[in-house]
Amino acid sequence: MKDPFIIDEPTCISFSGGRTSAYMLWRVLQSNNGLPDDAIVCFANTGKEDEATLQFVHDCETQWNVKIHWLEYISVDPKFKVVDFKSAARNGQPFEELILKRKYLPNPIARFCTGELKVLTIDRYLKSIGITEYATALGIRADEQRRAAKMTDKLIPLVRANVTQADVQEFWKNSQFDLGLRFGNGITPLGNCDLCFLKGQNQIMSMIADKPERAIWWASMEEKIGGTFRKDRPSYSSMHKYTGQQIDMLDDSISCFCGD
Repeated sequence: MKDPFIIDEPTCISFSGGRTSAYMLWRVLQSNNGLPDDAIVCFANTGKEDEATLQFVHDCETQWNVKIHWLEYISVDPKFKVVDFKSAARNGQPFEELILKRKYLPNPIARFCTGELKVLTIDRYLKSIGITEYATALGIRADEQRRAAKMTDKLIPLVRANVTQADVQEFWKNSQFDLGLRFGNGITPLGNCDLCFLKGQNQIMSMIADKPERAIWWASMEEKIGGTFRKDRPSYSSMHKYTGQQIDMLDDSISCFCGD
């Protein structure tokens, strides 16, 4: 079988900032003796990633000597901007700009945040540098079959290589650096947007209890728009008030395609 990590066509390696997509990038670098000329690595920052995620992306580009293109959504043309580790937003600015532009909040039915902040932001940037036709490689593992089944038009080399969560975790245990976010119960709770509305309520309550200020941005967005990210559970402001209660870190999340 052909090595699934060999790049032989124009390809965007979508780097979410998590351990799985970073491992995919490492395998691509190993199989191709570096990053092929036809490949480009992109990380789309929403402004709500934990600082540890940004540090991890920076560590990958410096430790592995690979160019990672840091991008952010803006509401005016060309609807993206190029940033770097130092200039990347830390206070939710790209996400807030999108919400205020749309004048309503994303929710489990209308998940426009991933599409605008990540997928379209990357696509607009690539087109701006003359890359109009390309494949997209996503860090989806062989033990994520439900997600993989929906990715018929994407490259998912970890699935083809039968890479599981255990393989990814074993790699990082033996690495000289790692993502500085806790992994437990098969998940990285603070991965991607810190209190993403697709994460389970128990997870969010536990993360707010650990660091109450995490809820401030989410609550402020609900106040500015005059609504809630989800109608089937308390607002972020209400969950903020409940901090101090002992909440178990259970995974009752909805699958998101931002990646791990």
